[in-house]
Amino acid sequence: MSNLSSNIPMIDLSNYIIDPEALKSIPEELAREYKVIPLFRVRDTLTVAIADPSDVIAIDKVRAVTGCDIQTLMASEDEIKMAIDHNYNVGASLEQIIKNLKGMDFNIEKISDANRVQKIVEEPPIIKLVNLIIYQALKDRASDIHIEPTQKKVNVRLRIDGVLHDVFSLPLEIHMPMVCRIKVISRLDIVESRRPQDGHFYMRVGQRDVDFRVSTLPLAFGEKVVIRILDRSTAFLTLDKLGFSEEALKKFESMIKKPYGIILVTGPTGSGKTSTLYAALSRLNSRDKNIVTLEDPREYILEGINQAEINTAIDFTFANGLRSILRQDPDIIMIGEIRDTETAQIAIRSALTGHLVLSSLHTNDAAGAITRLIDMGVEPFLIASSLIGVLAQRLVRVICSNCKQQYQPEEEVYNKLSLDKDNRISLYRGKGCIQCRHTGYKGRVGIFEVLVMNEHLRELTTKNRPTIEIQQAAEQAGMITLKQDGYDKVMKGITTLEEVLRVVS
Repeated sequence: MSNLSSNIPMIDLSNYIIDPEALKSIPEELAREYKVIPLFRVRDTLTVAIADPSDVIAIDKVRAVTGCDIQTLMASEDEIKMAIDHNYNVGASLEQIIKNLKGMDFNIEKISDANRVQKIVEEPPIIKLVNLIIYQALKDRASDIHIEPTQKKVNVRLRIDGVLHDVFSLPLEIHMPMVCRIKVISRLDIVESRRPQDGHFYMRVGQRDVDFRVSTLPLAFGEKVVIRILDRSTAFLTLDKLGFSEEALKKFESMIKKPYGIILVTGPTGSGKTSTLYAALSRLNSRDKNIVTLEDPREYILEGINQAEINTAIDFTFANGLRSILRQDPDIIMIGEIRDTETAQIAIRSALTGHLVLSSLHTNDAAGAITRLIDMGVEPFLIASSLIGVLAQRLVRVICSNCKQQYQPEEEVYNKLSLDKDNRISLYRGKGCIQCRHTGYKGRVGIFEVLVMNEHLRELTTKNRPTIEIQQAAEQAGMITLKQDGYDKVMKGITTLEEVLRVVS
């Protein structure tokens, strides 16, 4: 082998998902003859794994057959052979895979022999099916995969832009081997189906490094599996790309520039809180600051920031981890989520002792964060002294740019938006097309309300006044509410009124 090979990156094909479309570009016979397998294609460049990157004859042949420029990665001959066995002759379509699976003996529901199960789940059709589901989820920009057994079939649903969509309906007999395959790659107990389990696995898909968090739950007709997709290679958005209005962005940037205190980002699960926190950290990141994060799990990788993950198995919780971080001379601390009283109290004390603390909390609105902390046992006067402000947010779906169309709203829309009926306006909605899966929406953007603490709000907090009173005082001080920000985005043609009302009660 030539010295040129030493400059070619080595790839591990054992945890690699191959693009089904790229696979069609090289016939199986050629792949086996030249020990090469296609991985993914970007425009006119096809990336392949090859055992001998210095084999110019093989590369020329692949170039001639595909008509593409060839980018080579190196893999072992055994791994390439196994990848060919697992991907060719299995069928590129779901129908072909199911047809192959139906001819196999998958009677493993009551089998406790782990070796037998291990052998079954290494069959190429099972591997291909699981990989196809994962690949489809990534292709559709899904955040979660739901595999749900019913009495007669298995439903596979994807959460895309915050909404679940049915994508596959599979025969019930495929459920057990499919779940066992996911358990094997997630290092879960493959013969335990009576109790919930949590695990994770890593895959490389094209040029993307993706982590998958797996949760199983026993149901009436078998185990349900939910797979959370954490695409860490995806660049997170900067603050100015999240959807802030000019005024809200100015307020939030002013908050994060404070030298000490605590800033909270609130909203339900999946409302984009972590993305906002990381966008803030990116804005604050500099070599003269020691920034430390504590998360469960870590969702992004940010150069120059010290990132820690909690591990309950060794009692490395948010509270214990935060105590350790305080001994690391931090300037800025980001806590993924305040879940308990102990963490809340330590976070508040950290803010009072000269640290800038950023964290998230589950509340419906910005004002609710104050009463939530009080309910968790934090003294009101400590909150009033340490809290810089609260950002509440939701994610609304964006109208698909491919099928966006103008329309004249009905009279009730004018009432909801508090508009003059005599001043006729035009709004927008998506008609529905292939690009948006006929939903009329593609992508999401944030809507926000920014509560900035002032003397009056601190006084109300110290007196432990109700949330509604704090909310009214914040609005009188100029706070734009979530609903108002959503309506503004409706008027600008970014989203629809129905979508804003769906996510903001």
